[in-house]
Amino acid sequence: MMLSLSAPLRRLLVSLSFCFVLLLTTACTPKATSPFAQAQQDSTRRGAPTAVAKTAEQGASFNKLFPREVKGYEIIPTQEKKGFAEYKVLQNSKPVAMLSISDTTSLPTAAAKYQATDFKVANYPAVDQGTTATGILINNRYQVKVLSRDPSFTRDDRLAWLQKFDLVQLATFKPAPAPIAKALPARSPAAPLLPAKRPTLTPQPAT
Repeated sequence: MMLSLSAPLRRLLVSLSFCFVLLLTTACTPKATSPFAQAQQDSTRRGAPTAVAKTAEQGASFNKLFPREVKGYEIIPTQEKKGFAEYKVLQNSKPVAMLSISDTTSLPTAAAKYQATDFKVANYPAVDQGTTATGILINNRYQVKVLSRDPSFTRDDRLAWLQKFDLVQLATFKPAPAPIAKALPARSPAAPLLPAKRPTLTPQPAT
């Protein structure tokens, strides 16, 4: 036997069903995120390190220093966090390179490798990192790096793209702090010189 519902009750049930469907649809719709926010989420999922020095430069301050418009390429932000910013370079919709600026305050060993190099790009110390990356160091602190993601993007391309950054502006950022000289241990006071002891003469019998 089917239960007969009154018209007002049927309208109420229909309204409740509509509200339930609307609520479910809203809850399941993903929220729009900025390119940087999405990149940060992707970075976290990849297990990127999050520990940085408290004095590290904010990654947002690096964004204006990246190349913006290069004919034949698309430059897209992929990651931004304190002390670091990264962009990817597309050519014909294919990734060919990664660009990054990092504050080596959080990783001093990254800056140490530039100390012994004679190679320079735009008058800044430079090093090749393996066969696919080239970097330069600004103010003994900020590492600018270009990483090839495709064989068509050569070392010469990396050297050219390093000079597309606003290096002059980056050079105005706060430099690395001067190393603190270690205090020498205090010397103990020298012991006073004792007067030389005179030899004692013993008379000998005549022979």
